[in-house]
Amino acid sequence: MRSSYCLLLGSLMLTMGVFSQNKQILYDFNEIPQSLLLNPGMETDFKWFVGVPLLSGVSGYVGSNGIAINDIFANDGIDINIKVRERALDVLKPSDEFSSTVQLEYFNGGFRSNDPSVFYSFGGYLEIDNITFWPQDYAYLVFDGNADQLNREFDLGDLKSRGSMVNVFHFGINKKVDRNLTVGARGKIYSGIVDYSSTSNKGYLVNTEGQNNRIATTLDADLMLRTSGFQALDEASDSDTAAGQFVKRAFFGGDLGLGIDVGFTYHLNERTTITGSVLDLGFIYHSNDAKSYSLNGKATVEGIEIDILENFASLNRDFWQDLVDEVESLVPFETDTNSYVTFRPTKLYASIRNDFGEPVDNGGGQLDCDCTAGSSGGSELRTKYRNSIGGQLYMINRPRGPQIALTGFYTRRLGNFLALKGTYTVDKFSYSNVGLGMNLQAGPVNFYVMADNLLSYKNIAATNYASFQLGMNIISWGRKK
Repeated sequence: MRSSYCLLLGSLMLTMGVFSQNKQILYDFNEIPQSLLLNPGMETDFKWFVGVPLLSGVSGYVGSNGIAINDIFANDGIDINIKVRERALDVLKPSDEFSSTVQLEYFNGGFRSNDPSVFYSFGGYLEIDNITFWPQDYAYLVFDGNADQLNREFDLGDLKSRGSMVNVFHFGINKKVDRNLTVGARGKIYSGIVDYSSTSNKGYLVNTEGQNNRIATTLDADLMLRTSGFQALDEASDSDTAAGQFVKRAFFGGDLGLGIDVGFTYHLNERTTITGSVLDLGFIYHSNDAKSYSLNGKATVEGIEIDILENFASLNRDFWQDLVDEVESLVPFETDTNSYVTFRPTKLYASIRNDFGEPVDNGGGQLDCDCTAGSSGGSELRTKYRNSIGGQLYMINRPRGPQIALTGFYTRRLGNFLALKGTYTVDKFSYSNVGLGMNLQAGPVNFYVMADNLLSYKNIAATNYASFQLGMNIISWGRKK
């Protein structure tokens, strides 16, 4: 039994990675160039910017929504078997998740065209995304077995998991249509490194009263795991060429796909603004080193049946193997190398913001006025104010349906060199998520750092998650005339 606990705990800890991050602090933080990645239709005042390689955008989020590390490993005198039973097995539900996203920019930049209303941006980043929902009935099978569970159907559809490691190249266009409206779009090329997906499983396992033996066990399974890239990297590791294979798959030598981001900013009046964006509307076609594993069929068995009189001459036969062969013929385990398509986890952001207080100088050093920077309304710079308050919506598409988060925020600007943003977020992970972000502009050097769920930092092990974002850029402010 202890080995079963170790197996389940190992799986649990491995999947407690970094959650597919809601970057609510960074969103609509217009002083930071990386905000363009969350809304390609963000208003921009940059002449140009370039991110410091490997430091322009780093983000991570650690945790799960149903259990914390401290729940299991706290030194509280309670036997770990009891804690696993009472705090995991009897509490977690199939809707509870362990999910992860890590994103690392390795280059990022942008520049304004000769038309001052148009801004171009480009870059590349590595993204690792994983999600596993708690396989409740599988966990009960591991811990309790099914011997004493007559007529209980164990749902094989509880297993839902997917993940990928993808290199993303992107190019965006940001256009100020008029004084009130800015729109943008970003094209993406995905180069898949590894991928796995097992999200459409169905079936059940049940014990019923048998005819020849006391119990009959029925397995009705329709299970599939699709993978890509793992075999190539495994073979490369055996020949000490794993690094080269990784780079090859990251730079168009793996699975390829396309995607798009779109967004907008619209001023309802001088001080009230709404924004919205849809990210990662895209797919990846997995044809390079694809391999799928399936278990499909139905079988009912009543254990090993031996008629001594009939089988007396063949009692040395392996009756257990006969049973295994019978089940495998009815529920065959198969592999294939067919190509498949996966869709990216699409995200949606929206916000409404009200600016108030005294005006501050725009980033380019212009005076606080509603003047134009050129002959067209598209090149007009709006006044920035010391304070902003508003609300944000975040949604992400997941295998068990969309997940939603709501955020309230307050932004305070101290001249052109410092801006602070505080957030309060409510989602399935927490009702007390307080975050804080700081953006510092020292001449052309831009530095930002952000942290989420600050109230939990007094005991990280007892929290469901913790997150951070940081980056450094070189920025030239003000639009071309």
